[in-house]
Order: sequence, then structure tokens, then C-alpha cells
Amino acid sequence: MIEVEHLSKTFRVQKKQPGFVGSLKGLFRRETVEKHAVRDVSFRVDEGEIVGLVGANGAGKTTLVKMLTGIVHPTSGQARVLGFDPWERDDRFRHQIALIMGQKSQLWWDLPAADCFLLLQEIYRIPEADFRARLDELAETLGVKTLLTTPIRRLSLGERMKMELVAALLHAPRVLFLDEPTIGLDIGAQRAIREFLLAYRERHRPAMILTSHYMEDIERLCKRLLVIRDGQLVYDGPLEQIVQKYALHKVVTAHLRRDGVAVAVPSFDGLGEVIETTPDLVRVRVPRARTAEAAARLLEGLPVADLAIEEVDIGTIVQRIFDERSGTRP
Repeated sequence: MIEVEHLSKTFRVQKKQPGFVGSLKGLFRRETVEKHAVRDVSFRVDEGEIVGLVGANGAGKTTLVKMLTGIVHPTSGQARVLGFDPWERDDRFRHQIALIMGQKSQLWWDLPAADCFLLLQEIYRIPEADFRARLDELAETLGVKTLLTTPIRRLSLGERMKMELVAALLHAPRVLFLDEPTIGLDIGAQRAIREFLLAYRERHRPAMILTSHYMEDIERLCKRLLVIRDGQLVYDGPLEQIVQKYALHKVVTAHLRRDGVAVAVPSFDGLGEVIETTPDLVRVRVPRARTAEAAARLLEGLPVADLAIEEVDIGTIVQRIFDERSGTRP
């Protein structure tokens, strides 16, 4: 459904001149340099597949998604989405895709969601029976049926993102692009959206490309991962393989109750490494497979008020992959 071959995008940006004099010169004579946002990227995504697209900020993820949706024209290379060239913006193509960006909204701030959906019905020319059936199904599944008459500006961030999902799926797209859909949401809202996307994939089988900085999003939704760094695709393969190879540890943090009594940190010999201790917390790095054991030892041996388990940051994993491909040691 999505075929990308040697896709590249280069921008010309103004060269920054240091100091006040350099800034003053820039007003009269601007020098530009080329920035390679995406370089020679090739991959394929099939029907019913959710592929994770990850990388550090500025790696080129959003530029790549924008090219595949026709927002940005590539400098070179080819892409076919549902058999169409995205940047030709054929109406038949645009009726079969959807783009959800966690940091941007397609809904009208002062209108109730129901009115926004009626406008989208007209834009996409959705038959009345199909529109009502899809709206009922999506609103019921996401638990927002009672909020359809509430102005968008009065909804919480999680509720607004659920409405964005409804809006994006009303026309039953065959390809779905999700750019940071859970950014800024609380844990409950993130979980609800992940579970919805999995259920929707099982029922309707669209192809999906998901970008996210949250490791849990990627682990829960994707079996395959595309890792991009400085515009280059440095890994394309199973998520399980990359987790086993590059995300070997988790960090367990125990926040302690302030009882005014000094506590002895339990021994973690053979289990993990204590990387930080203060009167308020203890932080331990442990192998992924022994996370539960480490958490139990902390709970048994310390006056724990709260416990947090942290994944390896996506940016760290990307750096490790790139270092290995570059022949340097991670």
C-alpha cells in the first residue's frame, strides 16, 4: 500500500552569521546552505501493518510523513501510496488517507465536535447512512458519545485527541499516518488510544505509520520499526530484535517516604546496579527480564511511597544503532 524508493528532501536555509555584525550583514546579503531533511529512504508498508517510525527530534520523521501525505514535494526519489503519487494531491488519494498530528488540530476550536463532523461529512461526501454508522461506532468505542455537543475548547487534551481520531476515521481511510498521537496525554488517555488503534486495525485493516517518542506506544502497537537519524534510515526490521539488542535495561526508581529515619539500601548484587541514592529516592538499573524482581526487592526493603519504571529513551537507542552502523562503539 505504501512503497518508497530512494526518497530524499533537501531544503535551502539561511546560514546563520555569528555576532551582531553577522546578523546585520544577513539583512542585506543572505547566504544559504542545503539541509538534507530526508536522504535516500526506501521501505514498504502493507495492508493491516502498523510500522513505528522513530528518531530523535529533527531526524526527519515529520518531513517524511508530510511527503507521503502530499504536503511536501520531495527533491528526488519516488513514493506510491495506494498507487498514487502523493504530491499530485489527487482527490481519490486524499479520500483514502488520514493524518493525525498530536501537536495540531483539524477541528474547529469554538464548535462542538458534532458540528465539526458534519462539516467533514460534506468535505468527504460521506453518505448519510455510512456517516451515522461510523460516527456511532467510533464515538462509542472511544467513550466520547456524551461529549459530541461540547465545544472543542472545553474538552480535556485526551478528549480532544479522541475527537481528532473520530474526525480522521469518519471517511474510513485505508492508510493512516499518526504523528505523535499521544504526546502530552496522561497515562490513562495514552492507554485508551493505544487500545483503540489496535482494535481498529483488527476490524478495518488499514496500513499505519506511527511516529512517537514513547517507547510504550511503539512496543504496544508495532511489530516492525523504522529508525531514522539525520534523515537516513539506519534500521528497518522487527521491534523484538531491536529491543533485545539495544534496550537491554530498565531503570526502577523508588521514591521514599520522608520519615526522618536513615534507610539502608538493599543489596542488588547479581540483580542490577544502584545508580543513584538520596534521602528521597533510590534508582536502580536492571535487566529487562528482572524488572519485577528488582521492584519487589525495593518494596520489601524500603519505605516506598511511589515506584516508577523507566524505559531506555528512544534517542539513546537510535544513537546506539547509528554508532554501530558507523563502526564506533556505543
